[in-house]
Amino acid sequence: MVQGECDLSGIQVIIPALNEEESIVHVIAELRNLGLTRIRVVDNGSSDATASASTQAGAEVITELRRGYGQACWTGYQHLPSEVEWILFCDADGSDSLSQLPSLLRETNSYDFILGDRRATPEGRQVMSPVQNFGNALATTLIRWGWNKSYHDLGPMRLIKRQALEQIQMIDRGFGWTVEMQVRAIEEKLRIREVPVSYHPRKAGLSKISGTIKGSIQAGTIILSTLFTLFVKSKRELLVKSAALFLLIAGCFIMLPHGDFRIQGSVPPFLLGAGIMSLGFIMSWRMKSLSLTLFWVVAVGTRCVLLPMYPGDDIWRYLWEGFIQTKGLSPYLLAPDSLTLETLRTSWWNRINHADVAAIYPPLTQLGFRLLAGISLSVLSFKLAFVAADLIVCYLLVKKLDPLRASLYAWNPLIIYCFSGGGHYDAWLVLCLTSAWLLWDRSEKLSGKDQNYYQIFATMLLGCGFALKYITIPLLAWILWRILTRKGWCLMALHLALATLPFLTSFYFSVGSISLNDLVQMDFSLVARSADFIPYYLGLVWMESLKLNWIFSLPLAALLFWRMLVAKYYERFAEEFFLILLLLSPVVHIWYFAWVIPFVCKTKNLGWKLISVSGFTYFMLQHRYMNGGGSWELKEAERLILWLPLLLGFLWTRRQEAHHAKS
Repeated sequence: MVQGECDLSGIQVIIPALNEEESIVHVIAELRNLGLTRIRVVDNGSSDATASASTQAGAEVITELRRGYGQACWTGYQHLPSEVEWILFCDADGSDSLSQLPSLLRETNSYDFILGDRRATPEGRQVMSPVQNFGNALATTLIRWGWNKSYHDLGPMRLIKRQALEQIQMIDRGFGWTVEMQVRAIEEKLRIREVPVSYHPRKAGLSKISGTIKGSIQAGTIILSTLFTLFVKSKRELLVKSAALFLLIAGCFIMLPHGDFRIQGSVPPFLLGAGIMSLGFIMSWRMKSLSLTLFWVVAVGTRCVLLPMYPGDDIWRYLWEGFIQTKGLSPYLLAPDSLTLETLRTSWWNRINHADVAAIYPPLTQLGFRLLAGISLSVLSFKLAFVAADLIVCYLLVKKLDPLRASLYAWNPLIIYCFSGGGHYDAWLVLCLTSAWLLWDRSEKLSGKDQNYYQIFATMLLGCGFALKYITIPLLAWILWRILTRKGWCLMALHLALATLPFLTSFYFSVGSISLNDLVQMDFSLVARSADFIPYYLGLVWMESLKLNWIFSLPLAALLFWRMLVAKYYERFAEEFFLILLLLSPVVHIWYFAWVIPFVCKTKNLGWKLISVSGFTYFMLQHRYMNGGGSWELKEAERLILWLPLLLGFLWTRRQEAHHAKS
């Protein structure tokens, strides 16, 4: 054995053969003379004595009746002994210059894939037909253009490490086998070497490929189609990312001019933009990786596009309540249409929704509105404050997880619209919920004082969430329960006190002399309905329930108490809490679904991903209202379009999780 060659006993020779009885014996004999003893001939349905001649010559014969060069190679590659480390493919027609095989063997210490280059020698080029020369030149040129790697031949004599062949996972079962192997070797970053070899005329018979015009055309078609398929597959990730980026940003531009739902006919083009954004978002689920740069390009770019959009009508109330606080008045005591405030009415006063109702937002929210109004009483300044919180959430998620998972939030059309386009202050709440989750999750990996510090900060952030919107109470209760069961009453009491601190502090700074009862206008949410699910269907069989919103707090409390006792992880409990809350809530708005989306980056629950798309059905309320539809409630079909994707996707994900846990 020449120094540098691999052990010949570890080489398996595979020879696809179809009607080659006159040449196969010579090929086997030449291989044996070189010291190769593992020779496997794959008879691809020969009508002559190829199989028996091969057996008599000392080769192992396997029959493969499914026609195809790649199929024969694949069958020969199966069930190899464990000691085989290298695989040599060569033709059965005697055209390969096997005497030069030692030149290939000498490269096995440095390379994973070694090919015989027939076109590198004058003899090889002369023996190859014009069709073969042209086809090889075209194919190798296309490979160079598509994969930036220069091959010179698609020669049949090739030596590849077994581990490398397993790595590239061959799929083609026809004449595209050779070109697929060479392309996949590039993609898998194998160490590749071409070695000049001679080439001989066939020992006997007629070539199935270059010997006929039909065969040449078929071979050329197969090679080109294989290259095209491989190119599309290799660039699919780039195509998916490019399409997702384009659709998300294009959808924003289409949506941008149609945010003012007071204008009749604005909802259909708005929904068109939302649909295009949603298509881009769904395409992004197929991404296998995502760079940090592209993550931020889309996250920031889409939000910048929608910043100038006409906002949702809630923002005028934010502006108003912040404005009157700067005048020393309490939004909790005076509704916007109060005669006391008549002299303060602005040019946009008539856009305030529910002008006959005093403030319902918790005190920390009002403090935020007051500070923003003191800086700049403009829609843009308020939106910037919400988007800033939104982008901090993006940063926290990408730092905790990775850009790909974080894109479920950052590239989410519902999130992008609600905070940048619609201008909903819930971005502040989402920031508190996310920060508390990440701090709590971090604390679970620590012990002692470090764990206590992280958990205290998590509790205080949930306290801030409570002071922004009361719905965080169950999440706070989940953490307090964990503290109680692990560390006792004293520490739980400390956490409870710290959790109430943001509420009490902001309550202290609220303008005017008010009581706790003044904080919530209960009449406002007593019977309001819009896009509810369980309350709607209960109302079909029990009409009285339509006037009794409070009754849904009973099953809500019972279910949440049960889940609080059994849920082990913050994000799992949060996901279940928001599902139960929204299903039972008589009052549902699209931005409510934004509360849970950060946790989806961890759980990847299909239901919540789908609601980010189907949730835009909510805007049919605006469309029908502006077209004289009257009732501010979704129709039954619209309700199902909105809710069923969430329910079915949620259950499907949980079933998949249970299946994986069992297996």
